[in-house]
Amino acid sequence: MDGAVDWNMRIGHARTVDPAEAPYGNQDALVMAARNGDRDAFGRLYERFGGMVHGVLLARVPCSEVDDLVQDVFLSAFQRLSTLRAPGAFGAWLAAIARNRAVDYHRRQPVEPLADDIAAADDGPQAEARAVLGVIQSLPAAYRETLVLRLVEGMTGQEIADRTGLTPASVRVNLHRGMRQLREALDSNGRAR
Repeated sequence: MDGAVDWNMRIGHARTVDPAEAPYGNQDALVMAARNGDRDAFGRLYERFGGMVHGVLLARVPCSEVDDLVQDVFLSAFQRLSTLRAPGAFGAWLAAIARNRAVDYHRRQPVEPLADDIAAADDGPQAEARAVLGVIQSLPAAYRETLVLRLVEGMTGQEIADRTGLTPASVRVNLHRGMRQLREALDSNGRAR
């Protein structure tokens, strides 16, 4: 990355970094290096946690706003990294920043969608995916977040727990109950499983 964070990287292109692949060895070392100004280390944190932040936001705000808000979350985290007391809590801290950014988004004045955005929403499989995402977004917050992280971002239950600070048991319960509610909602809407 030439020592700089690529702030224009699209989350869909981010990849999960295997801890063995990282020159710093573990998350704590990456956080400490980033805290000391190492932009490459922060870029690796972005790669490792970008999907989680994307999923947390996708569970709470319109799809069209997510990419910009992901960038805002990471910029805010970069600027406030010195305030993080425990490097091992980076994922939970970052998830909290993302949740707060979503709350801030909903506090601002609503913006009317552009005509082009409305037309683009009616295009076949993407329209169906948006409809299913809308059903997920109508579920309780704990369920929608874990469902988006699992179904959209492709994270395992353990990855969700590791990155968000939730316990593995909580993630399992949230996924189980969330999937049940999602199936019921989709069945009541006439969609096949």
